[in-house]
Amino acid sequence: MASSSSGVGGPQGLERQLSRRLTRVETMLDVPDEVGPTADSELVPSSLASIVPILRVANEIEQENPRVAYLCRFHAFEKAHNLDPTSAGRGVKQFKTYLLHRLEKDEKETKPTLASTDPREIQKYYKHYYETHLTHDKPPDEMAKHYQIASVLYDVLKAVVPDKRVEPQVENYAREVEKKKPHLKYNILPLQVSGTPPPIMEISGIKAAVRALRNLSQLPMPRADQTTVNVTQEPNHAQESSRTTVLPSDEQDISKLDLLGWLGLAFGFQRGNVENQREHLILLLANIDARSKPHLEDYSLLDTGTVTHLMKKIFKNYLSWCDYLHVSHNLRLRINLETQQLELLYIGLYLLIWGEASNVRFMPECLCYIFHKMALELQGYVVGGNVPLREEEYFLNVVICPIFNVLHKEVLRNKKGTASHSRWRNYDDLNEYFWSKECFKLGWPMDPNSDFFIHSESNSSKTEALGRDQVAYGRRKPKTNFVEVRTFWHLFRSFDRMWTFFILSFQAMLIIAWSPSGSLSAFFDADVFRDVLSIFITASLLNFLQAALDIILSWKAWGSMEYTQIIRYLLKFAVATAWVIIMLVSYSSWVENPSGPIRYFRNWINWRSQSLYSFAIAIYLIPNILAAVLFLLPPLRRFMERSNWRVIVLLMWWAQPKLYVARGMHESVCSLLRYTMFWILLLICKLAFSFYVEISPLVDPTKTIMSLGTATYQWHEFFPYLQHNFGVVITIWAPIVMVYFMDTQIWYAIFSTIFGGINGAFSHLGEIRTLGMLRSRFQAVPDQFSKSLVPSNEGVHRRSKQDKEEIERRNIAKFSHIWNEVVNSLREEDLINNREKDLLLVPSPSSDISVVQWPPFLLASKIPIAVDIAKDFNKKKSQSELMKRIQHDSYMQDAVTECYETLGDILKSLLKNHADKQVVEDVCAAVNESITTKQLLTKFRMSELPQLSAKLEKFLTLLKNTQEKDNPDSIKTQITNVLQDTMDIILQDIMISENRVQRTGGAEVVNRQEDQREKTHPPQQFSELNLELMKDKSWMEKVTRLHLLVTVKESASSVPTNLDARRRITFFANSLFMNMPKAPKIHNMTSFSVLTPYYKEDVLYTEDEINHENEDGISILFYLQKIYPDEWYNFCQRKSVEELVKLKEYLEKQKDFDQPERQQEYLEKHKDYIDSVRHWTSYRGQTLARTVRGMMYYRRAIELQCFLDMAEDRDIFGGYRTINPTQQYQEQYNHVAKSIALADIKFTYVVSCQIYGQMKASKEGRDRLCYQNILGLMTAHRSLRVAYIDERDEKVNGKQEKQEKVYYSVLVKGGDKWDEEIYRIKLPGKPTDIGEGKPENQNHAIIFTRGEALQTIDMNQDNYLEEAFKIRNVLEEFHSAEYGKNKPTILGLREHIFTGSVSSLAWFMSNQETSFVTIGQRVLANPLKVRFHYGHPDIFDRLFHITRGGISKASKIINLSEDIFAGYNSTMRGGNVTHHEYMQVGKGRDVGMNQISLFEAKVANGNGEQTLSRDVCRLGRRFDFYRMLSFYFTTVGFYFSSMVTVLTVYVFLYGRLYLVMSGLERSILEDTRIQQNIKPLENALASQSVFQLGLLLVLPMVMEIGLEKGFRTALGEFILMQLQLASAFFTFQLGTKAHYYGRTILHGGAKYRSTGRGFVVYHAKFADNYRMYSRSHFVKGLELLILLVVYQVYGRSYRSSTLYLFVTISIWFLVASWLFAPFVFNPSCFEWQKTVDDWTDWRKWMGNLGGIGIPNNLSWESWWEEEQEHLKTTSIRGRILEIILALRFLIYQYGIVYHLNIAHGSRNILVYALSWLVMVTVLIVLKMVSMGRRKFGTDTQLMFRILKGLLFLGFVSVLTVLFVVFNLTISDVFASILGFMPTGWSILLLGQACRPLTKKLQLWESIKELGRAYEYVMGVLIFLPIAILSWFPFMSEFQTRLLFNQAFSRGLQISRILAGRKESNTF
Repeated sequence: MASSSSGVGGPQGLERQLSRRLTRVETMLDVPDEVGPTADSELVPSSLASIVPILRVANEIEQENPRVAYLCRFHAFEKAHNLDPTSAGRGVKQFKTYLLHRLEKDEKETKPTLASTDPREIQKYYKHYYETHLTHDKPPDEMAKHYQIASVLYDVLKAVVPDKRVEPQVENYAREVEKKKPHLKYNILPLQVSGTPPPIMEISGIKAAVRALRNLSQLPMPRADQTTVNVTQEPNHAQESSRTTVLPSDEQDISKLDLLGWLGLAFGFQRGNVENQREHLILLLANIDARSKPHLEDYSLLDTGTVTHLMKKIFKNYLSWCDYLHVSHNLRLRINLETQQLELLYIGLYLLIWGEASNVRFMPECLCYIFHKMALELQGYVVGGNVPLREEEYFLNVVICPIFNVLHKEVLRNKKGTASHSRWRNYDDLNEYFWSKECFKLGWPMDPNSDFFIHSESNSSKTEALGRDQVAYGRRKPKTNFVEVRTFWHLFRSFDRMWTFFILSFQAMLIIAWSPSGSLSAFFDADVFRDVLSIFITASLLNFLQAALDIILSWKAWGSMEYTQIIRYLLKFAVATAWVIIMLVSYSSWVENPSGPIRYFRNWINWRSQSLYSFAIAIYLIPNILAAVLFLLPPLRRFMERSNWRVIVLLMWWAQPKLYVARGMHESVCSLLRYTMFWILLLICKLAFSFYVEISPLVDPTKTIMSLGTATYQWHEFFPYLQHNFGVVITIWAPIVMVYFMDTQIWYAIFSTIFGGINGAFSHLGEIRTLGMLRSRFQAVPDQFSKSLVPSNEGVHRRSKQDKEEIERRNIAKFSHIWNEVVNSLREEDLINNREKDLLLVPSPSSDISVVQWPPFLLASKIPIAVDIAKDFNKKKSQSELMKRIQHDSYMQDAVTECYETLGDILKSLLKNHADKQVVEDVCAAVNESITTKQLLTKFRMSELPQLSAKLEKFLTLLKNTQEKDNPDSIKTQITNVLQDTMDIILQDIMISENRVQRTGGAEVVNRQEDQREKTHPPQQFSELNLELMKDKSWMEKVTRLHLLVTVKESASSVPTNLDARRRITFFANSLFMNMPKAPKIHNMTSFSVLTPYYKEDVLYTEDEINHENEDGISILFYLQKIYPDEWYNFCQRKSVEELVKLKEYLEKQKDFDQPERQQEYLEKHKDYIDSVRHWTSYRGQTLARTVRGMMYYRRAIELQCFLDMAEDRDIFGGYRTINPTQQYQEQYNHVAKSIALADIKFTYVVSCQIYGQMKASKEGRDRLCYQNILGLMTAHRSLRVAYIDERDEKVNGKQEKQEKVYYSVLVKGGDKWDEEIYRIKLPGKPTDIGEGKPENQNHAIIFTRGEALQTIDMNQDNYLEEAFKIRNVLEEFHSAEYGKNKPTILGLREHIFTGSVSSLAWFMSNQETSFVTIGQRVLANPLKVRFHYGHPDIFDRLFHITRGGISKASKIINLSEDIFAGYNSTMRGGNVTHHEYMQVGKGRDVGMNQISLFEAKVANGNGEQTLSRDVCRLGRRFDFYRMLSFYFTTVGFYFSSMVTVLTVYVFLYGRLYLVMSGLERSILEDTRIQQNIKPLENALASQSVFQLGLLLVLPMVMEIGLEKGFRTALGEFILMQLQLASAFFTFQLGTKAHYYGRTILHGGAKYRSTGRGFVVYHAKFADNYRMYSRSHFVKGLELLILLVVYQVYGRSYRSSTLYLFVTISIWFLVASWLFAPFVFNPSCFEWQKTVDDWTDWRKWMGNLGGIGIPNNLSWESWWEEEQEHLKTTSIRGRILEIILALRFLIYQYGIVYHLNIAHGSRNILVYALSWLVMVTVLIVLKMVSMGRRKFGTDTQLMFRILKGLLFLGFVSVLTVLFVVFNLTISDVFASILGFMPTGWSILLLGQACRPLTKKLQLWESIKELGRAYEYVMGVLIFLPIAILSWFPFMSEFQTRLLFNQAFSRGLQISRILAGRKESNTF
């Protein structure tokens, strides 16, 4: 080791030198309060990271030798000074100052203890440490720690001791340490461990994989002198170098080099990447190889098919890519090497490329290109023998960084999400560049001047001088293949076949309904048939529209398209144009001589007589006929679409554009028939309903209206002579047409409910849903358990009855292990108490008991009932009758038998004296004989059994209590007395002595008994007891169980009482009867990882957090104690809180406190109690601690199942040994050690804590707490790994004064106290700058996951131990033969929403989410085959997805809903997504109104972006017709239908407004000719109302509850939900979906919205609700309210109120929901004091001025500006549409002014012009007042008052003239307000939409003031009803009952919670 000294003579010299500088340093490190004095190692700045190990060693040895610890810190300070002499790095100056102060303090306080000087001290300590810790074999983790400490100590020693004075022995020790130390840092596999190998390295698969990778035979070695590496890099990004590199010292030993190391040296991969992928590959090979071995066996060579299988999996996409591009692949195996060796080289090369690719991993075909070139390079090395030795970061700098820079430049064009998608290239655009042969122009090494890397066509000097964070000048590069344009036309383009079908169907039905007969038979009429055939003209027009859209929407991608695609688009457009012309011309000539359908088709026999139109139709239909034929032959179509044969590609060129993905997405014939039948039935019902209910009833009224002639208008009509009343017809038909296009969504809900229910029933869902059902079927549970969860190769084929009984006994034994672990986990989670645990446990099978020992909760009360039955039997009654009554209940029979046999066993083992034992044995023999001879009732008195039962209960109670006594001998006398009394009862009272003479076989026994009775009891009889048995756990379990059997008298239906425990137990039992793959043995199971992305959410609540009170005086702890009172009681029982309270009270009574030991005991117990409370609280929130605990159940389950797989019968029957991880390497050959080793290689859990490094270095309290809690999780769970992105300041070109940010992916694990770094891989830049945060967070950590499967788990999820036992069954789905060749690539699992019990809102969301993740996804997967990835907890085929872009997509904005794009990607690339319901995972959901709305807004934003995406377009166009329908209505179609639902209301009401204001409605309704059709017209007018209720969307929810809880429960819950205003809630959320979906498509603005996952029982302020819902709900609700009022006021004179109510009732409900739902569902909203506070807060917010830096929650102006952000960046299309929509508000004024009395019935246009004069005058007056306030309000207050006075007088004068002269009325005043208010709002919207123009005209401030005035008015209108209701005290109580009814039904006291009246029940 080289000395780190910098020339200063020892510590003292450097100390003096630096101490002089101390006076100039003014700042100190801000050490957080919670950081102790030994935490300095965790405060090191990133630029000084290399000194962290030194400081950790100092902390570690602090207690043992403080002086050496001081020397370590001094060495760390010296090294820090050398690293950064000028303290230029961030935080370096403060840290060095802090450390220097610490050194000054330690210098005074520490002295050498082993020697007189520091050099001798450290040498002696070094030798002591080595001899103590490194001379004996220890577990690898511990050895690695000691070697690391020894290595650091030697570095310090070299700095302190001169070289010549180092002892030889020390140097020998140091060389030994240096030899072993570098290899001891490991993740899972300790590959270079010294000494005895640990069990994991003894696994045959691991040994075989390691051996295969170390086979370097015939491989030429890299040589340092082979080449000089010149790395070309971007400026300011990577360090330039031109130097010759030498082998690292540890790699020079060829014996330690393997294939991965060889590749790393040859291609310049990072060492961390090589080590990571080495372990990754070894584990993959070992696990794949294990599946081919039925048993754990010892072997040393990999199976021949293992590497081949892995190679096929990894390179399937690469080979497909080569075939697509018609290039030869470079996987050439027939070279001069072993096939397996070369295969491993190729696999290793790909994994190393993937492991270092960073953001490029999202571009799978780019990785294919890189591998393609590097594989060719590899072949050259292998064949040519000239292997270069490249420096470590060569691959990163030369290959990855240039591509990353392209990504970075493109993202800068995105302008943080404000730029249009068409202005920048995302991941997909850049990846699709590699879908054409153009990519090969990049060359290798890639040419930086190639087209791919050029960001701009400008060559200006500005461009050359750009930094990496600046946008390039010049014209941008074109998009690739697709352009995401913000327009609703994407829906038509993507789903044109659906829209064409519905439009043509509507046209045909309308033509038939319009016919004279109006029935379907009219189709055969010649004229009608002629008109129906006109649908082909419409079809050609729609086809023309589609072709035009293809050109228009892809225009900006033409620059990158192949010319064949451009020709195709142009030809499509030309052909579509030609067809329109042909159809129109031929139809017009055919119309003159039409024929009916019979004649039409008969004439085809003589085809020459057919018209041109007929031939046109026939030719037009040829492609459709061919498509229909291919639709029925999915294998043929799949082959054709996936084929790369040039002939077939040419044939398919016209049908579909050439794309690498979305080819051949066709299911099997059976699947096709299933979903086709689903949609055929649905469409028949939908079209029949539309024809008979929506279309036909309207035809006759429409004909009548059209025949009425010109109506009488009540306003100025611009087209007074328009014939047929087309305006009326349009207003009537428009909402009907919209309903027609929307109601398929309703029909889908109905059919999915029916099919989902049937599917669920056939899947055995809900067969065990109550404890009663569980009890009735529990006897079958062990058998089902053995069929499902026990590996199959265990004695299945044995035939003898004895063998079958043995197998059954073994299965029950295994079941008891699993069941008891589940029960124990329920107790650990405090869902059950100790007594319930005892009642639920199943004892391990015992050879002493002849019957199955069922859990006591099944046998409860059986013994007391049996005693009651038997006591009434005497010798006069028949024994067979008694036995019949006992045997009638099988559980009772087993209980009696077990009780009898267990009691005998307990007595015989408890008694020491042989004579006493003989008495017991004789009694048992007498009983057995009497049963056999059927003389039980004659030889024993049954009437004495109650007495025996009571005495026995007392006896067993005493035995149980011995566990609580320190000295069991203290109650020995009591036990002896009770035992003697018991035996007396048996021998004297129950046994009948008169029968002794008649006995023969039993005479000896009876005589002996009689002799004993004649003697007096000697004192010693039954008194010699073996009390040592009390220490035997298994014996005491027998006592406890017998005590339960004897004493428990209540029914078992109430155990467990906790609802969640009941649900979990019943679901687990029910799932065993469901169809699932057979469980493999653990060593054969598929290996998997779990990945959880984490940002800054809660990890573990602190004591302050759980006790902090909100404004209502409620703390989290108090709230949870009330929500979960039974679980809190169970927790207190588990932690023995009563004893702690007693100890505290005892100490408080001791005034002198002279008992330090008791005080220390109390402090330790109290600390443990507080920690336990923190965990108890955190496990009931949505915290990372809860998620980690749940996921670690997988490991616990695997270890137990592995033990059961390997254990012998004696081990299984003896009970599962508790696994102690600290002993796993000492007993390496036992089953426990092997179980732990297998669990290590089968399961990995990685939490991707993106900013863990920042938290670690942060000074902010919350960040530090998060870091410490995550560290605590790592130290508590040793198999947990944390990956994070580390940010460091590093030198540029070795210059200290110039530093840059460098980023790393880092993996750490928990050590003894701190985290330990395992791998560090440098990144090309900050990955989260490129894409969305969450997918980038997952992507950087995915390289650290292991296994063939990957489960994605979110931060709000949980898991259960009983479900974890089924994971190996689920993973077998990947290999199931059921799917044929189309194996699943994503396994969907059901979820349980655990937040449903908090409030009614949480209950609504829980039911909604539950219905989606169960029945919804069940139908999506089967029969519809369109299930995707909707979030977590889906399980991915990991190898499939890491070679195809990962488990999500990450492009900014467009991939906001990143999860579902993984499903899209998987499906388009040939994957298969399935859904399985026999396993479930817990999930939390948002529970507050605002949280839920934010979540819905986020999802709606995401669906808006999906609508624009290429994935949706390709799936919509490439799916077959019926699968496309499924896809549409279950994704973006649902949100579009929601928007259409809302638009239907607008169209309906604005149509009514037009009719009522123009006078047309009155004219029509009062016409006598329309009276006969009034009823159909009313039905038509109200038809849309049916669909506004939204009740049909609740159907899936009701069906799922019915399946799983019973339909009576479902009906009750449905009614209860309606009483709790669930419909109002869902109607409100309908508005949220419609608003954010529509706005996203029109203007963009989609973003991630953090919802927060806390407990929401707080009151949201009125201003908060107003800000959140003003634009999405309140404005729209008030608009609809005005429409309803106008419609009612101006039409009531001629229209009945019944008709009005019938037509508008659902809209009134919608308005009420949108305006007041946020307040109804807001806790404490109707408390008067809260109402007053809300008003004050809102007025303050409205009055505050805005400005830069003022957040929107403090100022209305800031919020108002933020609300218009979308208009600043919207396109010209969006701006024009906003202007058009704003003009709708002008119709109010236009209509109302003609109805004013002052108008005197005039219809002149001047009336409207005068109204505008009034409007302008009012605005001018308001402007004058505003200007006067600004100019005169401060300085000349008198002038301002005079101005206001004059304006007021003028206003009064004008009003007086109007009233007196022009007959203005009061009603006119109110009507004018109703008319002019919308006009003002229209002006406001126009001003906002034309913001640049408004600012130019200097009218922006006026617009702002007008906006403030309207906000005031809206706020008052909404607030007024709340204030009025708050006057009534009962409203608050009613609301609380409404919100928290679920809680009340469980005995909660929410009213007390909200009032803040707490009970002091905790300390």
